[in-house]
Amino acid sequence: MGNAGQAKSPFQRTRPFTQPAKLSRALKLYRLRWKRRRFLVRSLRKRSELVPKQDRTTGIKRTDILLFVTVRNEEERLPYFLDYYRRLGIDHFLFVDNASTDGTGELLRRQDDVSLWSTDQSYRLSRFGVDWLTALQFRYGGGHWCLTVDADELLVYPDCETRGLADLTTEMERVGQTALGAVMLDMFPRRSISEVVYQSGEDPIESLPWFDANGYRTQIHQTYENEWIQGGVRDRYFFVSDPSRAPTLNKFPLVKWNRRYAYVNSTHQILPVKLHQFLDLDTQKHVSGALLHTKFLPSIMEKSLEELVRKQHFQNSDLYQNYHQTLAEGPDLWVETAQKYTNSHLLVELGLISKGQLPEN
Repeated sequence: MGNAGQAKSPFQRTRPFTQPAKLSRALKLYRLRWKRRRFLVRSLRKRSELVPKQDRTTGIKRTDILLFVTVRNEEERLPYFLDYYRRLGIDHFLFVDNASTDGTGELLRRQDDVSLWSTDQSYRLSRFGVDWLTALQFRYGGGHWCLTVDADELLVYPDCETRGLADLTTEMERVGQTALGAVMLDMFPRRSISEVVYQSGEDPIESLPWFDANGYRTQIHQTYENEWIQGGVRDRYFFVSDPSRAPTLNKFPLVKWNRRYAYVNSTHQILPVKLHQFLDLDTQKHVSGALLHTKFLPSIMEKSLEELVRKQHFQNSDLYQNYHQTLAEGPDLWVETAQKYTNSHLLVELGLISKGQLPEN
């Protein structure tokens, strides 16, 4: 088991960042501005793919904290997901349902604090749902703190057990921090995935309480200038022969939204690039969080079999055939060095998240 008092950073730099010359950086930023505008135009065109099923956005108040998410067949996860984020302080949820065939749509329409759109269009061709959510963020998110997550991601941050999102964002605004960076921690069981028992409405962390506490590689992305993190259980189990293809674990899920903003690839990167300064693994002067990734519930086996046919979750899906095939078989991901999750204080001690300038709570 990992040592919660370790001084060594869990993030190891693999390549130093080389700052481009002033002229070439100015040219890069100019090109990125145009790229951001193209993303915004693209998303506004994609909004025609969204069919409103339950629009309660007229009830959104100026100070409300909003959550945006695209889902498909997540009826099992949604009861706990909604309860968890309500307790954190989300005031209104904006969902895009991508052609669910279970009870996802019906469940969401029963929620008084949910607005729901549906689409049967390609998830991959919408930039994995980013275009759809950008269209909604452009229309409803301006001036709000907006949280963008997947249905299998639970946001934690220092003292989240006693500090709600309203308190967190107030303190962030006080020090001029307009985005929260986070590392994604893949959670797994101490047994084969196929042996896990989970009932809808339960806390998935009780079924998946383990994570890798160290062994994360990081470098600064040469184009977007963000911390680019890889590592964790998917890296060591599925991509050991080709770690460069391991999933990206850095995200910027919580942002004080401006209609000119646009995510690049999921929430891994955002434009303008100035927002990336708020995830600083070296100095940790800004508050940061983690997304507890509860992907490895038993339902992942059936979903992986479906993905082998649909091929909607990666740009080059053929490269990930073995990944999905192995998941469909219910592997055992646990190792002796795994750390059991207890609370946000543990992640602070491990150096995985930072309190930044937050006052004691």
